[in-house]
Amino acid sequence: MSGFASLLERSARWFAFSAVPVAVKHFVLVSLIFLSTNVAALEKSEWSGAVAAEYRFFFEDPVDPRQHGNNASAWFEPQYYAEWSQGRQSFLFVPFGRVDQGDDERTHADIREAIWTYAAPQWELRAGIGKVFWGVTEAVHLVDIINQTDLVENPDGEEKLGQPMVNLAWIQNWGTLDFFVLPYFRERTFPGVNGRLRPSPPVDLDNPVYESSAERNHIDYAARWSHFIGDWDLGVSVFNGTSRIPVLNPGLDGNGQPALIPFYPLITQFGLDAQATIGSWLWKLEAIHVSAKADSFYAATGGLEYSFFGVFESAADIGLLFEYTYDQRKDLAPTPFQNDILWAVRLALNDEQSTELLVGIVRDLERTEHTLSLEASRRLGSSWTLGVEARGFSSSVAGTPTYAVRQDDYLQVEIAYHF
Repeated sequence: MSGFASLLERSARWFAFSAVPVAVKHFVLVSLIFLSTNVAALEKSEWSGAVAAEYRFFFEDPVDPRQHGNNASAWFEPQYYAEWSQGRQSFLFVPFGRVDQGDDERTHADIREAIWTYAAPQWELRAGIGKVFWGVTEAVHLVDIINQTDLVENPDGEEKLGQPMVNLAWIQNWGTLDFFVLPYFRERTFPGVNGRLRPSPPVDLDNPVYESSAERNHIDYAARWSHFIGDWDLGVSVFNGTSRIPVLNPGLDGNGQPALIPFYPLITQFGLDAQATIGSWLWKLEAIHVSAKADSFYAATGGLEYSFFGVFESAADIGLLFEYTYDQRKDLAPTPFQNDILWAVRLALNDEQSTELLVGIVRDLERTEHTLSLEASRRLGSSWTLGVEARGFSSSVAGTPTYAVRQDDYLQVEIAYHF
């Protein structure tokens, strides 16, 4: 057996005994077996990825004494890519794992991607575990619904779990039509009882409730048309299936302790995303209408970004961002973005070290609460990067998402090695 095939065999054994959901394992194991029996046909294959150490310093004691204080963790995300059939077929495999000092729920493993792709001149077929991103705005991505949020990774909601899928893209000069069949549902991750940046009381992850009797095995469907017209990039989408955002209802966990019970309703979501590039301006819009058995609502976010290029006769660029987010559900919305504005500044030095900085504030226009954020990164040599992240939360309104984390202001430093 070749070294590559042996590696695939060991990977298959590891995932067979990991905590990754059974349906996700099946996709991966079939893909690994397929590759191991077709090694000779590969025209290109390569490994890359990153491993990192992270430390979070919290400025205050937690609201709940069961929650941890300052916290260290480490993560590992390798990536394998292979292609054959003169580049028409390819396979991407991206596992992920994290070990966390203080929160057992944040110690987890996932398969971000294990996706086979067949590319033809006017169509493309993908099958396996994939990641799909829809959206154009900065503060919140309303239309982005294919992948579930991995909330233990970061409170900004940008990290996503891998989603089992079959995706057919029909590519024409009038636009691209994407069709999705999503045969397995991934539950949202939440910090555990000992974790920070969590709701209060904690979420009971062992007893989720579904509207569908099929629960995780409910088959979801989605479609999206995307195209560019003049200065505009447009997307129109529809999704029918289990909502990625659970309703958190108060209840008791298996030990009789107060907890939030996640309920996943069935929904139909229609979405629109649009972005116009006009000179130094970016105009952005995302809007959705969601229908469910309990109620229907609409939400929208939009704004603009203006960039100053080569400021002070240097290579640096500065972008000024403004966005407004509205949710018809107001205080009943399960997210903090129900009537909020974002002000932010983006700095890119465009230097050899790829130094970047984003500073922003999200402020509620009705409630006395706001969130401050800072994200910065810089390369150190050819293989290392340094990342710094800081978030501050302020709220005096009990029961809101921000109120639960009002004492969780933190500074995070991360050092990553890329290979």
